[in-house]
Amino acid sequence: MKLFRILLICFTLSVGLTAIPTKVDAQCAMCSLNAENSIQNGNTQGKGLNNGILFLLAAPFLIGGGVAILWYKKFRHKETKSPIF
Repeated sequence: MKLFRILLICFTLSVGLTAIPTKVDAQCAMCSLNAENSIQNGNTQGKGLNNGILFLLAAPFLIGGGVAILWYKKFRHKETKSPIF
């Protein structure tokens, strides 16, 4: 039960911290230059490119979290109480 609380707290913190919007540029050099030039000219294509990359980055973390939860549920040891006669 104690491990479950720790995992629940870690999961809640990680979801909460990833929900906080931050400015992250996850692009290669060519895409970054192209996005900067489009923003300077008044287009919003660079922001859309950044958002798309971050959206695609979230999928592996969600899949990994789901696998971790399933693994935890399958292999956790349930406390067995011995009957007292």
